[in-house]
Amino acid sequence: MSQNCTHLSEVQNVAPRTPEGCEECLKMGDRWMHLRLCETCGHVGCCDSSKNKHATKHFHATRHPIIKSLEPGEEWGWCYVDELFFEKL
Repeated sequence: MSQNCTHLSEVQNVAPRTPEGCEECLKMGDRWMHLRLCETCGHVGCCDSSKNKHATKHFHATRHPIIKSLEPGEEWGWCYVDELFFEKL
């Protein structure tokens, strides 16, 4: 992991709040492309390739900096604040 990211201390051992899909899309009855897990609170949001972009909207609303891919076989992460990609989080 990069020492350029000062937000790694905010990563928690979280469980997905809605493991079956994007929290907001499920409430709306909408669809998503890929899922992202907020590493601060466990919010599950849809990716920026999805029309609703709920993972990024969650960051803007909460300022929770780091997400991890919730897709099977993917372990990468992203810090919104520092705009840093992690191969494995």
